[in-house]
Amino acid sequence: MNCFSSVTISAPTYAAPFLANLLPELVLGHTSGFLGLMRKSRQARGFIVNTFLELEPHAVLSFSDEKGEKIPPVYPAGPLITTQEREIDSDCKKYDEIIGWLNEQPDSSVVFLCFVSSGYFEGFDQLKEIALALEKSGRAFLWALRKPPVKEFLGYPREYEDPREVLPEGFLERTVGIGRVIGWTPQMAILSHRAVGGFVSHCGWNSVLESVSCGVPIATWHLAVEQLDECVPVKMDYRKIDGVIVSADVIESAIGRLMDPENEARVRVKVLKEKSRMALMEGECSYNLGDLIEDIMDN
Repeated sequence: MNCFSSVTISAPTYAAPFLANLLPELVLGHTSGFLGLMRKSRQARGFIVNTFLELEPHAVLSFSDEKGEKIPPVYPAGPLITTQEREIDSDCKKYDEIIGWLNEQPDSSVVFLCFVSSGYFEGFDQLKEIALALEKSGRAFLWALRKPPVKEFLGYPREYEDPREVLPEGFLERTVGIGRVIGWTPQMAILSHRAVGGFVSHCGWNSVLESVSCGVPIATWHLAVEQLDECVPVKMDYRKIDGVIVSADVIESAIGRLMDPENEARVRVKVLKEKSRMALMEGECSYNLGDLIEDIMDN
């Protein structure tokens, strides 16, 4: 990976050049077949994407045919996100406990850490650094902690029977008044709660759309592929397979910037929240899909 550390790439869908080492292994690997698949994508008649124009104007408009290149059109069809009703049906008791705790917290005071069902850290060292950062920050927190799947079997991360086995000794007792460590997570319900003021996330696209739709700024900690400009970086070039440990000081600093009321990302995401609602209210999604159907019928 070091050979890519100083290589800069320009891509039509990105507004500015970026370092190659920010790309995921899937793209850089010679055996994945990813690049070949992307070349074949030009044979498509179009792309239906779960996004909206105001969120990614440069990326969407870069697929226009202004330069005479044969590029399939993009049809923004979002934001399509998980409903809270579906989350409540998953586990009513845990849902009530989590929302009940959030109801007791002041507005925009809680930092929410969640890397969704597939997000986890292999070693205990990184978890201890996160715990130390949260404790040092003194901020209210809600941390969705997941246990890595058994390597011999295919499956999703599981819940810890007792989080104490991977957290610093006494951490849960010392933070009992300001934070909670949970397993199962009704993410959309949490992000839409008035008490949540920031989201530490791997920035998977569903999580990005949910956070933007709720007007919650993101501190991005990439475990895989996706990313967003409206965020505070924790560590942009992080890869679990490299064995790098992000220190508590770096994490605490990112949380502090994330929860800062004057943070520019907070202002931008509030604007995007309203634009995401307008996209749905004005039927923009239906309009774009109508264009797709019309193109199909005409050809």
